[in-house]
Amino acid sequence: MAETTRSDMPVEEFRRFGHQVVEWIADYLAEIERYPVLARVRPGEIRERLPAHPPVEGEPFEAILRDFERIVLPGITHWNHPGFMAYFAITGSGPGILGELLAAALNVNAMLWKTSPAATELEQVVLDWLRQMLGLPPEFEGIIYDTASISSLCALAAAREAVGLGVREEGLAGRAELPRLRLYTSEEAHSSIEKGAIVLGLGQAGVRKIPTDEAFRMDVKALERAIEEDRAAGWRPFCVVATVGTTSTTSIDPVAEIARVCERSGLWLHVDAAYAGAAAIVPEFRHVLEGCERADSLVVNPHKWLFTPIDLSAFYCRRMDVLRRAFSLVPEYLRTEEDEVRNFMDYGPQLGRRFRALKLWMVIRYFGREGLAARIREHIRLAQHFAAWVDADPDFERLAPTPLSTVCFRARPRGWALSEAELDRFNEALLEAVNVTGECFLSHTRVRGQLALRLAIGNVRTSERHVRRAWELLRAHAARLQAEWPRA
Repeated sequence: MAETTRSDMPVEEFRRFGHQVVEWIADYLAEIERYPVLARVRPGEIRERLPAHPPVEGEPFEAILRDFERIVLPGITHWNHPGFMAYFAITGSGPGILGELLAAALNVNAMLWKTSPAATELEQVVLDWLRQMLGLPPEFEGIIYDTASISSLCALAAAREAVGLGVREEGLAGRAELPRLRLYTSEEAHSSIEKGAIVLGLGQAGVRKIPTDEAFRMDVKALERAIEEDRAAGWRPFCVVATVGTTSTTSIDPVAEIARVCERSGLWLHVDAAYAGAAAIVPEFRHVLEGCERADSLVVNPHKWLFTPIDLSAFYCRRMDVLRRAFSLVPEYLRTEEDEVRNFMDYGPQLGRRFRALKLWMVIRYFGREGLAARIREHIRLAQHFAAWVDADPDFERLAPTPLSTVCFRARPRGWALSEAELDRFNEALLEAVNVTGECFLSHTRVRGQLALRLAIGNVRTSERHVRRAWELLRAHAARLQAEWPRA
């Protein structure tokens, strides 16, 4: 048993197990395809295998590592697996993993500049590097949050602060003189936008969802009509959230047109580019952020398509003074005399801040702009190949355009007169059959009410071999299901 009087693991013991853990990680990354992508456990199974009570005395680290492999690992869905094509990938690349390890060792809290100057200043530098790579103008300054959900929440808070209704000081409740605030986003927008409105006290009623066009992009004319109708009805429009790369179909809203509406109407424009924004690093895909230079705020997630271990969300804002005004609250024990520095605790709800910038800095330095662009370009190429295979097969069909690296499609067996409900059931069975193989993991969504299978390519380890294998599995299991499916 470990000695209870020790202050920490002895350095030599740490060295020995540290080497062992790094070797395990290296083997894991090298041989990751031997694991099924999707965990093969039933609900509650992992919990049942763990003790109900904490250990009274410390245990040897050998035993802890054994239980990690014996109990924890079987319950892992392997997001680092090249066959993981379900949701937007969150690949942990080698340099990112090492950066995370170093950040954990340093264990700094980057709330104030003085609590770790390097953490604050590296964050400023690496976000400016990323801004340049994305082609955003220099007036955009950045801050790192954990996820796009929090980034968008902070954008909405800043947008509310910009209206000047004294909500920070007086709140919203019981103020009969306040107009009801309304924000606008497309019907394809991420659910975090609506959640943000709930958290900020606007409620779901404060979110008006704008219909989309045939390519699932926000209808700008419908947006203009909605703003006019709401003003006439006594609402106070204050914010529009455009999306660059919607979650279901990766559609790209016409941000330049939306920006013109916002400028005319005096509304804050936030752009959720959490997934697709990274594509702008590729010169021929720079257009995905067209018009975003006119936004008030924007979020891109390096933990999605820039191979940085989760979590790291890059938030940019042209009006950092408004963001600070929305959140800054400095008690005496956190007051400092360094007026010229930036204390990131003033720009969000969290006081404690991990040293996330370190892993992004290492990823960008290791791959370089060209290396990152090459990998994103290849992912897009693979998705276009997959989309072409779907289009060429009479038993499958695409349900949405494929602007980037995500394909929405379904099986539609030729010659079958199936109802939409029956087609849904067939595709649900196909999805389950493919995922249970353990070779790949796809997800689903609904597109105009139709159940769609969704293949998203974004893992740094995914190659054409893995995409081709997913297609082989889909065709083979679709053929088998056709032969077995009850026909009237």
